[in-house]
Amino acid sequence: MKRILGWCCLLVICCCPLVAQEHYTEGPVWRITFYKIKPNQQDAYFASIRQKAKPFLDQLKQQGLIVDYKNYLNETSSGPRDWDLALAIEYRNFAALDGLTARVEALRDKVFGSKQSALQVGQQRVEMREEVGSILIREITFK
Repeated sequence: MKRILGWCCLLVICCCPLVAQEHYTEGPVWRITFYKIKPNQQDAYFASIRQKAKPFLDQLKQQGLIVDYKNYLNETSSGPRDWDLALAIEYRNFAALDGLTARVEALRDKVFGSKQSALQVGQQRVEMREEVGSILIREITFK
């Protein structure tokens, strides 16, 4: 009797994850960061993104470290602390995030010339914008 009960418990434990995913298929993972651009800094910030961040993100995509990236402008505002620009980076799955920092740093130094140059660009951007928030989400497709 104990043996049958044990097998039943094991069956229930193994089947629970299957029931939870019967409604959808898991897709890629997205990191979305929301920024509030400081007053009178939009042109300078967009120029910095176009000149430095875009080539870097294009290299990440070309090297296969990211799948894609997108930028979004917020056309509606719900208050003074709302975001103006969102950067969404698509990763193949959660495993793609493992060890990503080390792989990105080498490419960062190549694109920016050096770690110091990259830090200077980052500091300039901090003066032009404020990070409002960041989320990590998984894309799903309903069956």
